[in-house]
Amino acid sequence: MAKEIYGLIGYPLGHSFSRAFFTEKFKREGIDAEYRNFEIEEAGMLVDIVRHTPGLRGLNCTIPHKQAIIPLLHSLSDEAREIGAVNVIKVCADGRLKGYNSDIIGFTKSLRPLLQPHHKHALVLGTGGASKAICAGLTRLGLQWRYVSRSAREGCLTYQDITPEVLSQYEVIVNCSPVGMHPHTDEAPALPYAALTPRHLLYDLVYNPEETRFLSLGKEQGATVKGGLEMLHLQAIASWEFWHKDE
Repeated sequence: MAKEIYGLIGYPLGHSFSRAFFTEKFKREGIDAEYRNFEIEEAGMLVDIVRHTPGLRGLNCTIPHKQAIIPLLHSLSDEAREIGAVNVIKVCADGRLKGYNSDIIGFTKSLRPLLQPHHKHALVLGTGGASKAICAGLTRLGLQWRYVSRSAREGCLTYQDITPEVLSQYEVIVNCSPVGMHPHTDEAPALPYAALTPRHLLYDLVYNPEETRFLSLGKEQGATVKGGLEMLHLQAIASWEFWHKDE
């Protein structure tokens, strides 16, 4: 019987949190499995990975393929369909591929304990695949949200629109963009940070570094801050559960 194989698809991958997490999990729990990085430029290369990887049971999916991968899957979970993005793929025994989204699980479980009664409105920085799950999560948590984009588009604020007055209305800010990620650790989203207060909550999906400049600038103003590492742990746990879910 072939060793069970799991892995991550995306491009570029560089340092992989998922590979380190699952390799340690397999070792700790005595699981005869291997976790591999599959760096693919085109989402369509998933077909070759599935065809040529005996024992493949599941994949995580990261940028830029979270949306492009969907037409290659045979079915989607309700959450993945609602969000329009997939970051977990289960390879079923019959070869069919089912897509899930664990972003929403990791995010809501991580953010919920930090919310205060006055946290009613959120700004979501970035409009990519991850942001769609974050917006769905905010809705489930009872918050209203607005996208913030670098370029003007319908329904979105731009960074130029974010004045101190706007920040006084939106006291939760979630960074779904890669700004501030290693190696560009001196960068931060263009916000009027001096207008932040202890009533604000800043959450960054970036986990490398653990405290981004976005978070440190918020902390200087007394805001509550949280990086993305716990969310990644929660996502990884959810991925394992999806791969072994009886359906």
